[in-house]
Amino acid sequence: MTVRVRREFVFEADPEDVWAFISDPAKRAGAISVVDEYEVDEEGTATWHVRLPIPVIRSSIAVETEEVRKDPPEYVKFVGKSRAFRVTGEHTVSETEDGRARLVNEFVVDGRLPGVESFFERKFGDELDNLERALERDLGLA
Repeated sequence: MTVRVRREFVFEADPEDVWAFISDPAKRAGAISVVDEYEVDEEGTATWHVRLPIPVIRSSIAVETEEVRKDPPEYVKFVGKSRAFRVTGEHTVSETEDGRARLVNEFVVDGRLPGVESFFERKFGDELDNLERALERDLGLA
């Protein structure tokens, strides 16, 4: 089973400021509650150390992420791979008709261990709420 989530945010902000946040692998990783720690290198790759509260996983999992497409200042796509799951994230930034910033987030998670997909089905909304709050703080809106 695959979990797919799409959510759109609109901010009273300049789209370039939203792009500065969402195109930064460290800021994306830092917004996710199950990411205990992360390392980022210069090429847009990062290792997330993810702790999922499911019985099959007793320690953090290393998720190797890589930006596979980046079209500044509008679109970034990353893929993360681990022994437990594969995640693809896409973020598209645009300007609304009234000058605000629109951010469309799309995620797909394919679990490889029991419980991974059901965890993401239950918690993806919370994680996207975390991303929205982190963006609002970064933009000075919170």
